Amino acid sequence: MLAHRVQPFRAAAPSRRRLSVVCKDSRIGRAPIVVPKGVTVTLEGNLVRVKGPNGTLEQALSPRVKIEQVDGKLKLSKLGEDRVAMSQHGLSRTLVNNIVTGVSTGFEKRMEMVGTGYRASVAGKELTLNVGYSKPRVLAIPEGLKVAVEKNTALVISGANKVEVGDFCATIRRQRPPEPYKGKGIRYSGEVIKLKEGKGAGGKKK
Repeated sequence: MLAHRVQPFRAAAPSRRRLSVVCKDSRIGRAPIVVPKGVTVTLEGNLVRVKGPNGTLEQALSPRVKIEQVDGKLKLSKLGEDRVAMSQHGLSRTLVNNIVTGVSTGFEKRMEMVGTGYRASVAGKELTLNVGYSKPRVLAIPEGLKVAVEKNTALVISGANKVEVGDFCATIRRQRPPEPYKGKGIRYSGEVIKLKEGKGAGGKKK
């Protein structure tokens, strides 16, 4: 008598057909940018040049994005249906909006100095910080930025370029970062410093 051989079950091979993914427009990217009064925009291909009360800024955009000026508004559209085009769409809109805001109203960040004897002063284009070291820290204020000192320990940094304002604030903070036990140092206004419990706070172990 011949034995009947059972063939093993084999799952069907997955289809090798590639599925095309169509990405929707970026929610941020499709929002138009209103050009304020007193601000002029010049488009040279994908180079955007904006002039206003606070000076002139320019931004080169990705070739995956198209920008147009219609009825006092800037409109951006993506040139592609892939994820890269979508991400560049939103990023480009943010960059253009930053330079439009910068030349019209500008950007401002506030910082605080916390510590006994800490103080700051501005003379010409130099910022002097007395933050507990044997010698004061002297920083050159970048061109295009302004620094004001309020009540010796509060700093106001302003300028048209958002990136430059942020970079200089980070440089100031690095001169004396907040320490983790009492929070002394230089911080952004409203910044929450998570403090560690002191070694003696829990009492002596028996």
